[in-house]
Amino acid sequence: MKRYWLLFSQWVTVLVAIWFVVATLQPEWLRSAKRSADGMTLLQAPVGSDLNRPAGSLSAPARQASPAVVSINTSKSNSSRPQSQDPWFRFFQGEQDEQNPAGLGSGVIVSPEGHILTNNHVIEDADDIEVVLADGRKAVAKVIGTDPETDLALLKITLDKLPVIVLGQTQNLQVGDVVLAIGNPFGVGQTVTSGIVSALGRSQLGINTFENFIQTDAAINPGNSGGALIDVNGHLMGINTAIYSRSGGNMGIGFAIPISTAQQVMQDLLQNGKVIRGWIGVEPQELSAELAQTFQLPAAGQGLPSGVVITGVLKNGPAASAGIRPGDVIVKVAGQPVRNVAELLTQVASLKPGTPAELNIWRRQGEVNLRLTPAERPAVNKQRR
Repeated sequence: MKRYWLLFSQWVTVLVAIWFVVATLQPEWLRSAKRSADGMTLLQAPVGSDLNRPAGSLSAPARQASPAVVSINTSKSNSSRPQSQDPWFRFFQGEQDEQNPAGLGSGVIVSPEGHILTNNHVIEDADDIEVVLADGRKAVAKVIGTDPETDLALLKITLDKLPVIVLGQTQNLQVGDVVLAIGNPFGVGQTVTSGIVSALGRSQLGINTFENFIQTDAAINPGNSGGALIDVNGHLMGINTAIYSRSGGNMGIGFAIPISTAQQVMQDLLQNGKVIRGWIGVEPQELSAELAQTFQLPAAGQGLPSGVVITGVLKNGPAASAGIRPGDVIVKVAGQPVRNVAELLTQVASLKPGTPAELNIWRRQGEVNLRLTPAERPAVNKQRR
């Protein structure tokens, strides 16, 4: 028994000595052994794996959405310019290049058939449109239709195995949500910037006729127009369209057209080649205390509901035929309240031309219901931006 005890003591002494040496010279071995004993895996994640990404990394949504965001190059031929055919112009200016670059922009592939959403101002007046994919492939794009009043355009390319972005649900977007802007700013190549949703439903900015913008502080610069605004899941939430800037560069105030609006426009362009909207032929203006006094209307809070005052009515137009007069205040369109000019434009535009609709107006003696048949909104050739 004494012999076994002596042998045990010697082994304990040797093990303690080994532990002391390892703890002194290689303490990380002991930490690794402890993690193993606790059941932790010591396998290293592959390079580039999401397991190696730091907390808060947005690489996953960027990697998911980026392949579907394209660069758009447009050009305008000299032959389309009348002065280029003038011999005096050619004598003094010399022979011009056959093609002159007209601009750069971005777009988003939204269907496997090759449909691309972009801004109207990106491809407006272009004779040739070239689309460059993130994988380097190029294709000539055909214009399916444009809508200058929302500044949207729908293109189509013919290529195989196209990456398609996932469309998001704009109603789920909230102020403060993290978003990414993807595009080709200044033609430097595909670029991803991040920020948050600064505001929703921005309107009356004078950018488009119909405005319902998502405002973001994600950097948007010239060339980003038509690119994607995505959420943290990589889903498309908007089409980047404009910035507020005094210098021409990003100042932290950018605007995107919600995908809900873009989907409606895209559906009309696919079905009809244009967007069909209702129109009643009036000149609306925000209702103020001065206008209420001018048209002898009761002041706000004294019986006058919120609405939009009509300052002009087109002769022989739908509104004139229905009996609407200057000084009337439109308070409801098809049962929907009207609080400002932007809401009136949107609600009238949603009316189906040729189908009667009910309007609630306020006159001096009180509220009056009228039945009106909207016409189709006249086309706009160019959108002033």
